[in-house]
Amino acid sequence: MSGMDINEIMEYLPHRYPFLMVDRVLEVTPGKSIVAIKNVSRNEEYFQGHFPHHPVMPGVLIIESLAQAAALLSFKTEGIKPDGKIMTYFVGIDQARFRNPVFPGDQLRLEVSLLRHSYKIWKFSAKAWVEDRVAAEAQLMCAEKNLVESA
Repeated sequence: MSGMDINEIMEYLPHRYPFLMVDRVLEVTPGKSIVAIKNVSRNEEYFQGHFPHHPVMPGVLIIESLAQAAALLSFKTEGIKPDGKIMTYFVGIDQARFRNPVFPGDQLRLEVSLLRHSYKIWKFSAKAWVEDRVAAEAQLMCAEKNLVESA
């Protein structure tokens, strides 16, 4: 059980600014769960249009933050780092609920637990919190794809 800084996160996720949605991992227990942080800044590009006079983080980006945390958990569980030959894709979402809005200055606490792993399919339970309020929750499904085999 250990954390990850942004440099280590970038070794595992192909995303880069402005689409890297995990700033820090507080703890990860391979095969079980991950707790990560997304700092929500007023400088994020989506706030220019969503909504300029009442900025709210789009729900789809909250879910994307959770999916990126789930991808980190899957790689840590398998004990591998992506090398350009394997990609984890977000392939499904169930029971998504948006409970409270997320505003600039908030810090999202991303909590993801592994429900099932079968072959190359992963299913997770995920919640995004702001302080003591649930902002969003969902069950997420991800799939590993070997990019070399599909070429």
